[in-house]
Amino acid sequence: MAQLFHPSANTLAKASIVGGALLVALLGGIGWTVENSGYVTSQSVIREQPVPFSHEHHVKGLGIDCRYCHTSVEDSHFAGIPATKTCMTCHSQVWTNTEVLRPVRQSWATNTPIEWNRVHDLADFAYFNHSIHVAKGVGCSTCHGQVDRMPLMWQHSPLTMSWCLECHRAPEKFVRPREQIYNMDYRVERDSGRPEKTQAELGAKLVEEYRIRKDQLTNCSTCHR
Repeated sequence: MAQLFHPSANTLAKASIVGGALLVALLGGIGWTVENSGYVTSQSVIREQPVPFSHEHHVKGLGIDCRYCHTSVEDSHFAGIPATKTCMTCHSQVWTNTEVLRPVRQSWATNTPIEWNRVHDLADFAYFNHSIHVAKGVGCSTCHGQVDRMPLMWQHSPLTMSWCLECHRAPEKFVRPREQIYNMDYRVERDSGRPEKTQAELGAKLVEEYRIRKDQLTNCSTCHR
């Protein structure tokens, strides 16, 4: 009986299997890269705002505490956006005629809130509470980055589920003393005010001191309600 397939068919079949596997892996890698890119997560994307507010100027330059503007960060799930009245506390006296602050003056004159564009926008199916994170020793810069070095605000972290789980699975790697929550330049070996000089030593004690229930942090209902 005549041979149905050329001898090279075996090589072609093996090459097709290997090539198919590599193609699947390549497509998977591309998908993972796109899914975790700033294009999807909005990480490092600067949002256009009605007023180009500089955290670098206000926080680092003037030394304004986070809580002066974000008044509800310790008591609510929402950190709060400052009312125009807060801005005018200073700007009724300084930079009173600058063009860049015209929207602020108009807002004050017409009693119309400024419509800021949200920078950190979690999906609706994810619940996040600022107050509980502050109470458990999570610093502002842990999630938001060094805002005192941002002339314009951008999203520092990807805000993906895997990123959240890094902390929820091992909070001892991230928590700090409560009095250092708003310190943008916090360093455990320098600023903790405690005998422990490494994050591993201090974090383990703070987890116990703050009664952080590690066994509950990875429950689905903790973030998805």
